[in-house]
Amino acid sequence: MRSKTISQSVAAVVAAVGLTLTASGCTSGGSGGAGSNYPNEPINITAPSEPGSGWDTTARAMAQVLEEENLVDVPVPVQNQPGGIGCSWLTEMVNNHAGEANQLAISSLANQTVEERGLCDYGLKDVTLVASLFVENFVTVSPADSEINSVEALVGALKDDPAGVAIAAAGDDQLPFALFAEAAGIDPGELNFVTYEGGGEQTNALLNGDATVAIAGLSEFQGVLESGDLQAIMTFSEEPLEAPLDSVPTAIESGYDVTLGNWRGVYGPPDMPEEAVKFWQDTLAKMIKTEGWQAQVENNQWTELFQTGDELATYIDKAGQTVAEGVEKTDIGN
Repeated sequence: MRSKTISQSVAAVVAAVGLTLTASGCTSGGSGGAGSNYPNEPINITAPSEPGSGWDTTARAMAQVLEEENLVDVPVPVQNQPGGIGCSWLTEMVNNHAGEANQLAISSLANQTVEERGLCDYGLKDVTLVASLFVENFVTVSPADSEINSVEALVGALKDDPAGVAIAAAGDDQLPFALFAEAAGIDPGELNFVTYEGGGEQTNALLNGDATVAIAGLSEFQGVLESGDLQAIMTFSEEPLEAPLDSVPTAIESGYDVTLGNWRGVYGPPDMPEEAVKFWQDTLAKMIKTEGWQAQVENNQWTELFQTGDELATYIDKAGQTVAEGVEKTDIGN
C-alpha cells in the first residue's frame, strides 16, 4: 500500500508566511494609523467565512477572551465575510485596507492551499501576518445513521464509486483527504469534492443528504458530534484525540501514513504599522496564558502553537514546500 506523510508540525507553521515581509511601518496617526495611544478605536476582527467555521470559532474565542480578560480597552467586534475560501476578504484587505491599524483577520492553512492551487491571486505574503495561535486536528465525519461508519467502509465506498461519495470540504480540508485517498490506492482526481465555506455549511449538507461525508477541523463538528447527529470516522492527528473522542481512529492507526494539522493565526493589512503589529503580538502573547484562552484550547482540543518573528519565519519554506508537494501529488482541484 502506498503511503504519504505530511507532518502536522510542518503544516502548522505555514501560518508564518508573510511575517518577515511585514512592512517597516507607516506614519503614526491619521485614519487607521497607530500612535502612542494605540488602540484608540474599535478593532475589527474578521472571520472570512460563515458562522460555525473554524475561522469563526477562532475569531469569537479570541474576541471573547480579549474582552473578558481586559486585555484591550476598545471594542473588538467580529464580522463574517465569507467568499472564495478566505480569498475574498484577503483580496479586500490587500486592495482597500493597506496601512490600516484597525483591521485583523483570521488566517489558516486554507490561505496557503488556495493560493497554491491557483484559486486566489493573493496569499499571506501579501499581508501582515501577526502570529500563529494553534493547530487544529482534521476529522472526517458522516451522518449518525450512515453506513459509512468506519475507515474500512469509507475506503470501500470510495473504491466502489468515488464519484458517488460527495465529500463536503473547504479548500484546506481537501488536501489531507486527497492524500489519504492516494495512500489507499484511490486516484484523488476521481474524488467528488463539494466546496463549502466551513463546518456549519458542511453539517447542514450532511444532515440534508447533500453530502455523504465531510472533513474539517474538529471544533467545527464538535457540537453535532456530541449531540449524536454526526459520527466521527477518522482523524488525521499524529496522536489519538482526547475523550470523549479518544476511540476515533487516526489514519496512521488505520494503516494510512497521513497526518496533517490545520494551523490558525491572525493577520493584518499590508503595511500594517509596526506599533500595531507589536501591540497585537504582545497582547496575544498575554492572551494565550489566560485561563479563558486555556479553556478554549481544552474545549476545542487545539494544540497551542503561538509563534512570531524569526521563530515562525524559520518554518515558512518548509511548510510551503510541504503544501506544494501535497497539492502536486494529489492534483486536487485540477
